[in-house]
Amino acid sequence: MRSSIWLAAGLFSLCTLVGGAQAQILIGQTAGFTGPVAAGVKETTEGARLYLDSINAKGGVHGQKIELVSLDDKFDPKLAAENARKLIEERNVLALFLTRGTPHTEAIIPLLDKYGVALIGPSTGAMVLHQPVRKHVFNVRATYQREAEKAMTHLTSMGISRIAVVLADDSFGADGLAGAQKGLAAANLKPVVEEKFNRTKPDFGPIAPRIVKANTQAILMVASGQAVVDGIKAFRAAGSTAQIVTLSNNASGGFIKSLGSNARGVIVTQVFPYERSIAYPMVKEAQELMQAKKAGELSPAMLEGFAAAKVLVEALRRAGPKPTREKIQTALEGIHKFDLGGLEVSFSPEHHTGLDFADLSIIGGDGKFKR
Repeated sequence: MRSSIWLAAGLFSLCTLVGGAQAQILIGQTAGFTGPVAAGVKETTEGARLYLDSINAKGGVHGQKIELVSLDDKFDPKLAAENARKLIEERNVLALFLTRGTPHTEAIIPLLDKYGVALIGPSTGAMVLHQPVRKHVFNVRATYQREAEKAMTHLTSMGISRIAVVLADDSFGADGLAGAQKGLAAANLKPVVEEKFNRTKPDFGPIAPRIVKANTQAILMVASGQAVVDGIKAFRAAGSTAQIVTLSNNASGGFIKSLGSNARGVIVTQVFPYERSIAYPMVKEAQELMQAKKAGELSPAMLEGFAAAKVLVEALRRAGPKPTREKIQTALEGIHKFDLGGLEVSFSPEHHTGLDFADLSIIGGDGKFKR
């Protein structure tokens, strides 16, 4: 009996040692895997896992594999905050990663500050996450204001002057509106229609007739996924033929599918290079990993997740073989001109905007983004 006890104890000790040798680095994520932004969230996460899987296949970082613990917040800011609490307090994650949504990310900032946890690559370009600098938020993409301004500059350069802005009544919508106003002001213009809608219960019925009455030539929609789809349907049903423009939060293959017959010609701003341009080593790397897994085609949303994962892994490498939340924070602020593969990311204690790249794409008749 005693020998059996000692044998069991020995096996337990051996398992403990083996488990220690194969320790995992826990990284937490809360995002809307169901709900109105599910298509984009799934693609950004797929892109991140594409890179993380390739790193884990090579033994991980300093001999430790990275485990991404993803929780569904259903695109609800309150649930996002609760998920973040669970990940930080109960799962003891070393960092948070690839959140989705402006009010959702804002809701978890108090937890980041309380526990000293870095958030890497939030999938939102909200200016409120860039200026003033949020101590624990590290952005790996340009701002929505930069995107919206570029879109307005493009439209006005084509002679389009009657532009409407339809936005979600939240911090995300306000952010896109600010950028649009800046771009229009440069051309001495103002929106011919400026309308807000309820983010949780959008109703475009009252807005559509105003769009038509104003003889609108183009509409910038600062909104997420399904709301943009529903808005376009309402505008087309009311008789509007205006050019539709939306931001990079909708740069996913799933978004194109959800548009159906209304997809062709929609302009979507982008914050990463063209996903089929192998002139960028990062794009070529992602494409090759996709082909090796026989996982279909790369999308802009996937490329965003891929880039964020590269920054995460670099921070873990710099944090050393025994990473802590504090070491990861320090490592991130020390990243300077880190080459993602054609794009350089830089941070410092006073600067947490990693990239400022912005471009435009248009959905072609074949259901793919073109530039």
